[in-house]
Amino acid sequence: PELSEEPPAEMVKMTKSKTFQAYLPNCHRTYSCIHCRAHLANHDELISKANFKIFLFFLMQSFQGSQGRAYLFNSVVNVGCGPAEERVLLTGLHAVADIYCENCKTTLGWKYEHAFESSQKYKEGKFIIELAHMIKDNGWE
Repeated sequence: PELSEEPPAEMVKMTKSKTFQAYLPNCHRTYSCIHCRAHLANHDELISKANFKIFLFFLMQSFQGSQGRAYLFNSVVNVGCGPAEERVLLTGLHAVADIYCENCKTTLGWKYEHAFESSQKYKEGKFIIELAHMIKDNGWE
């Protein structure tokens, strides 16, 4: 019989590689989905780091999600957005849309589409991700 360099088909292990729509640079601290490790946000996009006035709002309001504490981000990657609906949150009435991980479809938080109170307008177009759904990646020591 002729020798083959390839293993028999039953011995070949197939693995499904994960591909995300966007990868954040490895040189920055990032947040990823705790369920599938898809990149979600760069630490530089955390609102509390972007503007001291907004940082004070952040500290005073201590963002809360349905599963506990949450972070407010300027922008995120690898998330899908559901339809907007009006919800009464701790800070008043807002139009929000749930956001979910594009890779594993887990609901992560929401996007502020519209704030009805003028003091909350800074949240429009921003994203809440609950800490229960995030893990820190790259450069956190």
